[in-house]
Amino acid sequence: MRLILGIIAIAATYLNLFRYATGKDYKWAMAMGLSFTALTVVADYSMVADWVKVEDWPALLDVVPKMAAALWVLTILSILLNTAPLLLELKSKTDD
Repeated sequence: MRLILGIIAIAATYLNLFRYATGKDYKWAMAMGLSFTALTVVADYSMVADWVKVEDWPALLDVVPKMAAALWVLTILSILLNTAPLLLELKSKTDD
């Protein structure tokens, strides 16, 4: 599930940037990109919670440290990419 949500988040982010580049309304795509990023993080957290329930300590020790760093980086990247059109639009309005 988390893989599907992640792919949808990437696709929505691409759509957001594409719609901005072509001059179309991008705000729904931006909201979708950020929402699916959040759902991906929650799905990852749920997976970790399941490992804790069954006391799968080797899985937690192997995956969680690297996954935590990756989630931070990818979430920050998603926020920056999805809000970039909004920030660029605001900047162009202040330059006029």
